[in-house]
Amino acid sequence: MKVLIVDDEPLARERLKGLLAHFPGFELAGEAGDGASALQLIEETQPDILLLDIRMPGLDGLQVARSLSKSALPPAIIFTTAFSEHALSAFDTIASGYLLKPIKKDKLGEALHNARRPSKAQMDTLSHKRPAQIQSDRSHIVATTRDGQVRIAVEDIIYFLADQKYTTVYHLQGEVLIEESLRHLEDDLAPQFIRVHRKVLVNTEFIVGLERSDTHGLHGATLTVRHSREKLPVSRRRLAEIRRLLFKSTPI
Repeated sequence: MKVLIVDDEPLARERLKGLLAHFPGFELAGEAGDGASALQLIEETQPDILLLDIRMPGLDGLQVARSLSKSALPPAIIFTTAFSEHALSAFDTIASGYLLKPIKKDKLGEALHNARRPSKAQMDTLSHKRPAQIQSDRSHIVATTRDGQVRIAVEDIIYFLADQKYTTVYHLQGEVLIEESLRHLEDDLAPQFIRVHRKVLVNTEFIVGLERSDTHGLHGATLTVRHSREKLPVSRRRLAEIRRLLFKSTPI
């Protein structure tokens, strides 16, 4: 069976190629570092199985899978990811497997041997879902602390604050650090969470009010949120959108 590897990380692709060599009957059809290249290679090589990274620049894995819904006979899809919290209920409708990085040899072998092409009905279901409908099923954030991994319910998160390579998750029970970017979190959690500043993503359920602020470089306005004493900065670029979305014609 022909296998196509799609991952934006060269080292991840090399690891998968090395693991794939251990399984007789499965041969490498090619590799791609982005979604657009993957779609072209799929058309050229007609692989039986797709080892597909979920998070990639440009077209991500879900977008590639949605595009494949137009194919009469799409390849079996085995999603690969470094993140344990995704919309598994959505992936289950089309995925033959789901592998968490770093991928183990036995797990890959099991997924390859269990791979089945998704039915046209399954792919049609995927193609009719908007990205937000799929991604909004994410229910938890996972953080690694000195005490091990902790799961935080999305509904308990008040806001995210980005600072260089880390993002602080402020939630009802405290705060933790994660390495996910605000862009990825915004994609996953919209429309419940909205970006109010390049460093701040807020749960709309906790917003209390919008206030004028001309101090400390806060760009003209701040948000007040429940369960937090901090006033969150609102960028000037986001202000009109947030006022329109949250407060209609309420003046500040």
